[in-house]
Amino acid sequence: MALWRAYQRALAAHPWKVQVLTAGSLMGLGDIISQQLVERRGLQQHQTGRTLTMASLGCGFVGPVVGGWYRVLDHLIPGTTKVNALKKMLLDQGGFAPCFLGCFLPLVGVLNGMSAQDNWAKLKRDYPDALITNYYVRLWPAVQLANFYLVPLHYRLAVVQCVAVVWNSYLSWKAHQL
Repeated sequence: MALWRAYQRALAAHPWKVQVLTAGSLMGLGDIISQQLVERRGLQQHQTGRTLTMASLGCGFVGPVVGGWYRVLDHLIPGTTKVNALKKMLLDQGGFAPCFLGCFLPLVGVLNGMSAQDNWAKLKRDYPDALITNYYVRLWPAVQLANFYLVPLHYRLAVVQCVAVVWNSYLSWKAHQL
């Protein structure tokens, strides 16, 4: 409980910084899970640079973009009624999620030094599967509906990133497949 209270105090004092650092930390954790549990690399074969890249993506891209998106979404559709939460979820999953994945996957490629041609080929290969997986597991529509209905704006990014640890593991694995 003391850790949660400290997090709340930090969030109240520095909301943007804490949200961005939370996203980065949980993106890094997702990569660690991907490398250790999914890919079974072991500690000797763990790619620390890859984990740092994913954490940096969380701080420099995911946190600011998703956090900013939630603010825009609250401005476009104010309120937290069930109908408004449903509208936000539909806009988020129908509009934002496809665009976000379309930016995230090639950004990982750029950070990994892929050529434009290889990055484009990888995006064409991986994007449809990643987007279908986003909808197929039925996780995100339900999470976002609850998030927009029950969670105050300043906690939404943290809630999504906590749930996203598993999703981040998948994205890290997908983004780093050659």
